[in-house]
Amino acid sequence: MDKKSLFLITFLLCFFTISCAQNNGISYLALGDSYTIGESVPEDERWPVILSNELSESGIEVNDPLIIAKTGWTTDELQNAIKEQNPANDYDLVSLLIGVNNQYRGYPIDQYKKEFKQLLLQAVSFANGDTTLVFVVSIPNYGVTPFGMEKGEEKIRQELLVYDAIADSISSEMNIPFINITPISEKAKEDSTYIASDHLHPSGKQYKEWVEHILPDVEMILKNASQKHN
Repeated sequence: MDKKSLFLITFLLCFFTISCAQNNGISYLALGDSYTIGESVPEDERWPVILSNELSESGIEVNDPLIIAKTGWTTDELQNAIKEQNPANDYDLVSLLIGVNNQYRGYPIDQYKKEFKQLLLQAVSFANGDTTLVFVVSIPNYGVTPFGMEKGEEKIRQELLVYDAIADSISSEMNIPFINITPISEKAKEDSTYIASDHLHPSGKQYKEWVEHILPDVEMILKNASQKHN
């Protein structure tokens, strides 16, 4: 066998091995806004990335997550982005965290209620219609950050409680876990290391603590999914 043929066979074997490894990993889609894309932190400190890495280290191989999120997005802007990107409908895990910019811009609460439900239904569709593969994360309380305190700490807290109550209620109706990370975010009031350099968004330290709180629920989701398919 000549060197050219040997190189081609080696290349194909490597490509096949990599493809199989990728296909065998858990596919994860994260939908959201600045909190999901990790504004003001490095890519490896975004919470969906930390979550994927933690799962992989525990023996549950997870592929790099697809993150559809951008700083400033409201529910309708996330819907438009989803339409443009048109993700697949066979994800093994899907998360949704959205609403802070609806609150910040003073959008009608009924708009959030309507569009959050639509987004959650879309999230389910991306998990091949399986509600047990989807989870929702609460909105962190940015009212305790230096930026938030200037805008009105108590007003922000009360308004976000309403948003989270709506998301929790809709999630519960669909038997989808609603994971409350808000108390973790409120540690930033006393500990500035929980806040990124922009004085508004969570730091990598805070996101890591989110993941510690989220991880047991996600491990249960994936465990149950594995049992269903065995």
